[in-house]
Amino acid sequence: MLVASHGYERRRPYSIAVAPEDVERDGWLELLVGVDASGVAGPHLSLECGALVDVEGPLGRFTFSAGPGERRFVFIAGGTGIAPLRAMLRHALSEPGRRIGLFYSARTSGEFAFEPEWRSLARAGRIEFRQTVTREADEDWTGARGRFGPGDLAPLIHDPKPVCFICGPRSFVEEMPRVLGELGVGADRIRVEEWGSESEKSEVRS
Repeated sequence: MLVASHGYERRRPYSIAVAPEDVERDGWLELLVGVDASGVAGPHLSLECGALVDVEGPLGRFTFSAGPGERRFVFIAGGTGIAPLRAMLRHALSEPGRRIGLFYSARTSGEFAFEPEWRSLARAGRIEFRQTVTREADEDWTGARGRFGPGDLAPLIHDPKPVCFICGPRSFVEEMPRVLGELGVGADRIRVEEWGSESEKSEVRS
């Protein structure tokens, strides 16, 4: 959806990060908003409590079917690309019997969004969860480091082959289908969305 402070001329795209069931229960939407070191999102959006915002949408075609017949899903996120995948994953969890994996890559260990949630779901056995850090990591980080490859995703790929949803920066989105292909996942089982593309970087005129 396109979002900006009320009356601001240009809006920017953000993905909804909650499932329809969450919105129906809680009565609000959640977005994942990047901020600078001062906690500021930018001139287009005030994050002060009670600030009015203009919202247009939802828009786009990167969606999860309301009632897919599939039972096995793997969600593959790079950076803030986790936002739409969180919405899909939470919706997928609403129906029992589905097997769900999440692979999440971030530049640093401090950039994993919703990390306590993923770890809690993994501990409860509701998802399989793997992470990797591609750049600097804190000394106490004990997880995977460096570029991802087939070995990182293989533990999440089971028979029958899952439907895979990929969202992240351009290089991430371009490389992941190749990695999945090496693991035997066909192109017809892969859905992709580029996050951090030129369409995101440029402001959208309302």
